[in-house]
Amino acid sequence: MQKLYTRKKTGAFALLDGLVRHKVKYIFGYPGGAILPIYDELFSWEKQKLIKHVLVRHEQGAAHAADGYSRSSGEVGVCFATSGPGATNLVSGIATAQMDSVPMVVITGQVGRSFIGTDAFQEIDIFGITLPIIKHSYVVRDPRDMSRIVAEAFYIATHGRPGPVLIDIPKDVGLEKFNYSPFNINQIDLPGCRPLIHPSKQQLLPILKLIEQSNQPLLYVGGGAIISNTYKQIRELAEFCQIPITTTLMGKGIIDENHPLCLGMLGMHGTAYANFAVSECDLLIALGARFDDRVTGKLDEFACNAKVIHIDIDPAEIGKNRIPQLAVIGDLSYILDNLLIFIKKNKYNNKEFNQTASWLSRIQQWKKDYPLLIPNNLQRLSPQEIIYQIGKKLPNAYFTTDVGQHQMWAAQFLKTAPRKWITSAGLGTMGYGLPAAIGVKVAHQNKVVVCISGDASFQMNLQELATIAQYKLNIKIIIINNFWQGMVRQWQETFYQGRYSHSNMKKGSPNFQLLAQAFGIRAMTITDKKEFTIYFDDICTCSDPILVDFQVVENENCYPMVAPGKSNAQMIGIKNNNIKPINVYIGNN
Repeated sequence: MQKLYTRKKTGAFALLDGLVRHKVKYIFGYPGGAILPIYDELFSWEKQKLIKHVLVRHEQGAAHAADGYSRSSGEVGVCFATSGPGATNLVSGIATAQMDSVPMVVITGQVGRSFIGTDAFQEIDIFGITLPIIKHSYVVRDPRDMSRIVAEAFYIATHGRPGPVLIDIPKDVGLEKFNYSPFNINQIDLPGCRPLIHPSKQQLLPILKLIEQSNQPLLYVGGGAIISNTYKQIRELAEFCQIPITTTLMGKGIIDENHPLCLGMLGMHGTAYANFAVSECDLLIALGARFDDRVTGKLDEFACNAKVIHIDIDPAEIGKNRIPQLAVIGDLSYILDNLLIFIKKNKYNNKEFNQTASWLSRIQQWKKDYPLLIPNNLQRLSPQEIIYQIGKKLPNAYFTTDVGQHQMWAAQFLKTAPRKWITSAGLGTMGYGLPAAIGVKVAHQNKVVVCISGDASFQMNLQELATIAQYKLNIKIIIINNFWQGMVRQWQETFYQGRYSHSNMKKGSPNFQLLAQAFGIRAMTITDKKEFTIYFDDICTCSDPILVDFQVVENENCYPMVAPGKSNAQMIGIKNNNIKPINVYIGNN
């Protein structure tokens, strides 16, 4: 492609050229009046096979698809929407990405410059609406600024703690012609984006000293570790110093979840042994985590016997919820690389960290006494068993989820790898799973992608079945159907004396099998274990998109559970050294 342009080009051309120069391969979007000049320009770029657009059926789906694309690939996700309702339909997706630190560039159409502020048709101040839920925003007032703004947007989206950036483009800016030359990305000058300052090696010495002094250390790993790709370093640190690892919902997959040092997820629906460990550790090393309420439970009792080391790239997170004894701000990958070098240079080895042997022995006993267990209902399907068996059969798949009980069961029973666990953690957005799976599949077209959803969540964005059908995306859609808003029902049962106010979904619930078939997607309904056994291999190996409606036990609850305002050691569902035996159970090993 030419690097210099002698003819006049439009603002829309400058936008597409900027996207291609930033190696954007896919855009997820939906056209409309104000963004038509951009879609008209896109037409020729697609004909040249320089970029590809994926047509979703709702703008929220575009944002979630771009989000899933980014989380699974590590690249910046891009989505388009028009002005007014098109832009506002992106809001949930933007907030989801912001809460989970997902780098995205969100491009919206806007009414012409002369109409801004007149309440013109489909005018909305999307810049103002999204200010609290976005990393940065632009309104392009001059097409000559387009190339620079695109370059800055990608830089900001990925610099430091990642996040979404909005570019709002008035219709006439997309149409206006000018003498175009691409912006030199080496000339980016953003005083607000401070350069990352790496800690000195001497600043890492206190970390080592605290580890040496600890008999019961614990690594608490969050989504920042996934973002910074520190899988190898964290495993090496854990093994070298013999420190167990627990992860947040966002940090899931940072280490092989069958590893003896892995305790799984902690928090509200975390494993009992992870929650016991965090309650009794004497040193908590937080890596890329933010001490959110679903992890900590009652904050003043969270790791209350422990000294805390907090390592994070975002200084705003340090001391926000828990004041650490030692804080290190910087890129986690750089810090861990140098910490490991520092440890080895000082000739520390496994023998000198054997003070954790007794601690690891206690944790192993907790694992035996409080395992995650699977209800083995003889007549009805259990959601845990379905999720566990799918994870066992497809260990290398990419998994997306919606939000609720099925999400927590998936977090408990699936054993995933880094960037293969895609879920809305911070915002908890129902309707996320299906469009996110589209983004993941577009990014990894030859890989297995499984969307695990609930019947209530699935109905939030079920129109994206049309996108799956149009592009023949081989996604396995697993609906855990208990005819309820499952987590809402569980809370109403546990904390509201069984007053099930508007949480039952049976009346008006569609036949999901017929619904999928109406889109031309293969589908089936499974109601018992016999059918599950008969069709299971076919579901896992089929090469076409498939939706399976698993009609499971309706009143099954997700345990363990930490009630709001309680410490992590006070878990509902833990009784007599085991999970509360509501049903007959089989082990998950």
